[in-house]
Amino acid sequence: MQIDLIKAAEILSAVMLIGAALFGVFRFYLDSKHQKEEIKTIKKEQTVICYALTACLNGLHQLGANGEVTEALNKMNKHINKAAHDQED
Repeated sequence: MQIDLIKAAEILSAVMLIGAALFGVFRFYLDSKHQKEEIKTIKKEQTVICYALTACLNGLHQLGANGEVTEALNKMNKHINKAAHDQED
């Protein structure tokens, strides 16, 4: 009787361990799916910010601001062009 009780406890703990591992994998999948959606949203926001910043820099450049404004505008245009073509530095 005692051996059967120990064997049942071993089987139960093994089943619970497997269940916990499967639940952990499922939760990881759900979290990664949620993170991918958040990353898409953040990328859209960053795109809008980049275009707005480019417009501001372009306006300052047209008003006659030179030096760092021109340099920043050139870097921003270069970044946007590379991002549009999925290129690295």
